[in-house]
Amino acid sequence: MDVDTRLLRYFAVVAEEGNLTRAAERLYVSQPALTKQLKQLETLLGARLFTRSRAGMALTEAGRALARRVPALLDDWNRAVSETNVAAARETRVLRVGFLASAANEATTEIIAEFTARRPGWRVDMRQSAWSDPTAGLADGRVDVAILRLPIPDQEKWRVEVLLTEPRCVVLPSTHRFADRDEIPFHELLDEPFVAAPQATGPWRDYWLAVDERGGVPPRIGAVTQHPDDWLNAIANGYGIALAPESAARFYQRPGIVFRSVAGIAASQVGVAWNPIDDDNAPVQDFVRSCLRFEQS
Repeated sequence: MDVDTRLLRYFAVVAEEGNLTRAAERLYVSQPALTKQLKQLETLLGARLFTRSRAGMALTEAGRALARRVPALLDDWNRAVSETNVAAARETRVLRVGFLASAANEATTEIIAEFTARRPGWRVDMRQSAWSDPTAGLADGRVDVAILRLPIPDQEKWRVEVLLTEPRCVVLPSTHRFADRDEIPFHELLDEPFVAAPQATGPWRDYWLAVDERGGVPPRIGAVTQHPDDWLNAIANGYGIALAPESAARFYQRPGIVFRSVAGIAASQVGVAWNPIDDDNAPVQDFVRSCLRFEQS
């Protein structure tokens, strides 16, 4: 019997959380998609794995038997993938680096130059991810290391070093009634519709909606986007406003939108992240050192 490791990973997270909503947020998938995958695994195994109720997802006896074995299976598989990627990287001399939006801002090109100086003949393959995956490919092994906007879901699972901190600003349509103001208190934006990341990104989406600073006022969602261009177009078209790092004003200026300072919310951080199993991966660690060479306070 052949079973997709993704199905086992989904099963393991649901077993750990005991709750579909939290599991879907950790996995960056919708609840219906996650339910479909669990049913597929049950069909393949010919066994019921969960008892579903309003209280959550309780493992059956068969589910408990599988849950005892799956973590070790996935750990072995992850190590096999990592060792394969390390061997492939050494053969091709290519390091895969995931990133979101503007990566480490202006320091990105300097980081790459520093890495290639440390490893002559190597090339950095920068791979931009959609906002539906705040880990920029790290979670599913598509990249070796990533430059990310923190916080990310399950951040405690990864090694993370903070590289820079910068204030958040608000992005408005140029026709917005606040567009001519230099700074806007966040509490004046609570009733505005926001352009948001997909709901499955969970804590990452909540951070960019400033849920912790809302005092219990739920956000209004005017549009959901996954890519910077779609995000900017939605704002320009008046579907909503959005919070962004201050550097977005340098990287994403275009007609129809304005960037304004916002008071009353915490700053944003950029970090370099990697899988703990790559602590001894020399190219990955050289890239991390290259990032820390340009660390800002």
